[in-house]
Amino acid sequence: MTRHFLADTAALLGRSLRHISRSPDTVITTTIMPIAFLLLFVYVFGGAIRTGSDRYVNYLLPGILLITVVSGISYTAYRLFLDLKGGIFERFRSMPIARSAVLWAHVLTSLVANLISLVVVVLVALAMGFRSGAGPLAWLAVTGILLLFILALTWLAVIPGLTATSVDGASAFSYPLILLPFVSSAFVPTDTMPGPVRAFAEHQPVTSIVNALRGLLGGQPVGDEVWTALAWCAGLLVVAYGGAMVVHRRRVG
Repeated sequence: MTRHFLADTAALLGRSLRHISRSPDTVITTTIMPIAFLLLFVYVFGGAIRTGSDRYVNYLLPGILLITVVSGISYTAYRLFLDLKGGIFERFRSMPIARSAVLWAHVLTSLVANLISLVVVVLVALAMGFRSGAGPLAWLAVTGILLLFILALTWLAVIPGLTATSVDGASAFSYPLILLPFVSSAFVPTDTMPGPVRAFAEHQPVTSIVNALRGLLGGQPVGDEVWTALAWCAGLLVVAYGGAMVVHRRRVG
C-alpha cells in the first residue's frame, strides 16, 4: 500500500514538475515581489531604519525569505483549483490511484518551486552585501525551519485551492499572510512599535520564526527562539494538514 502511494505520488509529482519546467514564469513571478521589497527597503528605507545591525540587508533577509514563501504558495492553490475545475480529480478517481497522492504531488511541487525561489532571493541578497556567520549546522537548522514553514503554508493553501469558486479566490487568500511580516520584527525591531501593535507583533508566529532565522544566519545564540519557531511551524502544519484532508474528503470523495 505504501509502495503504491509512493509510486503514484512520484508519477504525479513528475507531471506537476513538468508543468513548472514548461512555465518558468511561475518561479520568476514569485521572486519578483520579494526582490523588489529587498531592493526597496535596503536602498530606500534602510538608511533611516536603526536595527543595531551593521548591514540592514542582514537584518531584513529572514523576513524577505518568509514573504517569498507566502508569495509562492498562492500558486499551489491556483494549480489545485485548475485541476479541480478541469476534471482531473474525477479522472483520477476512475483509476487505481491513491487519492491523497494528488495532493502530495502538488505539495511537493510547491516545496521544490519555493526552494528554488529562496535560493534566487539569497543570491540577490549576497550581491547586495548580505553576509552570514552561520556554520553548517546553523544553515541546516535554517533550511529545516524553512522547509517546515513551506509545508505548513502549502497545506494551508490546499484548503482554498479545493474550496474556492474562482481563480482569484483561490490565490487571494495569501494576501493577508503577506501583511503579517510587516507587523513583526521582520523589518524593524518590535520595541519601536506602540503598545498594542508591539504586543501583537511579539506574540505572532512570524516574529518568532524571523528572530530564529536571523540569529542562526548571524551566528548568534538563539536560545529558545528556535524551539518556539519550530513549535509554530509544526503546530500550523498539523492543523493545516488535518483541515486539508477533511476538505479533500468532502470535496472530491
